[in-house]
Amino acid sequence: MPTHGYRRLFHLAIALLIASTAVGRPATAHATTPTHATLNAASIDAYVNAYMERTDLPGAVVAVTRGDRVVHTAGYGHTAAGKAMTARTPVPVASLSKSMTALAVMRLVEAGRADLDTPAHRYLPEFTMADRRAEKITVRQLLNQTSGMADSAYPDLTRPQPHTLTEAVADMRGARLAARPGTEWNYHNPNYFVAARLVEVVSGRPFADYLATQVFRPLGMSHTESVNTTDDMPDRAQGYVRAYGMLFPRTHPRWFAAGGHGVVTTADDLSRWLIAQNNQGVSAAGRRVVSARSVDVMHTPPQGREYAMGWSLSPSGEEPRQIRHTGELLTHNAIQTLLPDSRTGIAIVANTGMISGDDAAVMLDGLVDLAQGKSPAVRTPFTMKADYVLAALTLSAIALGVLGAVRARRWARRTADRPLWRVGLRMLPCAVPIVLFAQLTQLVGLLMNREGTLAQLGYIWPALVICSATAALAATVVIAARSLAVLLTRRTRVLPSEGPIGGDDDAGGRRGRVGETERDGTEAVGEQAAPGAQDERVDAEQVFVDEAQRGK
Repeated sequence: MPTHGYRRLFHLAIALLIASTAVGRPATAHATTPTHATLNAASIDAYVNAYMERTDLPGAVVAVTRGDRVVHTAGYGHTAAGKAMTARTPVPVASLSKSMTALAVMRLVEAGRADLDTPAHRYLPEFTMADRRAEKITVRQLLNQTSGMADSAYPDLTRPQPHTLTEAVADMRGARLAARPGTEWNYHNPNYFVAARLVEVVSGRPFADYLATQVFRPLGMSHTESVNTTDDMPDRAQGYVRAYGMLFPRTHPRWFAAGGHGVVTTADDLSRWLIAQNNQGVSAAGRRVVSARSVDVMHTPPQGREYAMGWSLSPSGEEPRQIRHTGELLTHNAIQTLLPDSRTGIAIVANTGMISGDDAAVMLDGLVDLAQGKSPAVRTPFTMKADYVLAALTLSAIALGVLGAVRARRWARRTADRPLWRVGLRMLPCAVPIVLFAQLTQLVGLLMNREGTLAQLGYIWPALVICSATAALAATVVIAARSLAVLLTRRTRVLPSEGPIGGDDDAGGRRGRVGETERDGTEAVGEQAAPGAQDERVDAEQVFVDEAQRGK
């Protein structure tokens, strides 16, 4: 691809991004959004339906509570299997499961069977790593994700997936820590695999059974369960990914999920969960499941941090104050938030994947506006605008690739008098898209602080992968076309010049030899003719002498 072509592509990208930003400003409320900002079933339905109409979101469930009462629970649209979604449709809540695992641990703590500041290894001797510092990881550090474990040291989603908690913990034996325990925060699912296995060992019961009897049933969550893998989820966690404004059904690869992201629940049960969180551990039926102090511990991050036991505190100064957590599978996304000032709870699960979807987080903004008495605007996920920019860049990459290949011979002729190393340097910028594509998963992982595979990235943001792959392919074609053109051009310049130079030498030699022969022959004739001429002069002189004597 020509260097000036890259400049044009860069300028085009900037222009399109600016245009996308302008187009992507929050939309004004549609006519279908509520005109009276009141948090009730009608306003929630109106907002969610307006959002789904604008974004073509296939399906979602919503639970909204205030204090100890349910404001509204509902399902909208359909599942990937085509079933209508209702308030009782089971859906995977992904990492919302972490706060439920934390509550299970707090039940053991309150029973005096575990202590938050005791090393987990003491309760779980099988938890060993190839790093002696792991023996000092406390139960609290596991739940707060400050254990020192991280995707950078142990990328669990890129490894073969275990089937049980025992296997998941055993697989960590060869792993090392990324930091000293308690010094850094890193979001890392295996923290919760270890916590869930600890629950199993200390309680003497399978983790799923303990959650059901000690957490879900006491809260009235009778349609909630924890599963080991995504294969055990409804329809095997089949959902949708979004690309270029369109939605594509996708099956989910098998991931291990117990403890970290394995809970399947309903909108009705999520409302009961939210009430207990906002009601200091007391269920909707008035049963205390955990102490108010334990709820405060779970909602309070360590000093200087924002994450606490499956919950994140909103940044200081942000209004309204929220305690929230997101959950993301490749085909589903979820979010739960607590508004402590109004004791409002909101949970949303949508059947679109992370980043390319993120519908739950966007919808939450509108429902939070409603909870504050504001009229919500229907916004759209970032990728619905960014994908069109990526589509334009993809088409530009194809066009520049074709142009670069077609003009390869002309480019080669222009560089024919330059040394090959300089020609190679001029082609170096063409390798940039290839390098970027080769490092795409690492770059995205760096931004997300997570590790994954290219196949997983194809779920997360398909348009980005397509754009990057297309640019890399176009660059490869241009490099190949130019390299071939350079070789052919230089060979053509060398071969014809060798023939005439040798022929001229031969002809010149022949002409030289002929000239020499002709000169030699002329000289020889001259030398042969000279004696005859001398004889004739002698005869003429003799005749003249004889005539003179006779005259006398």
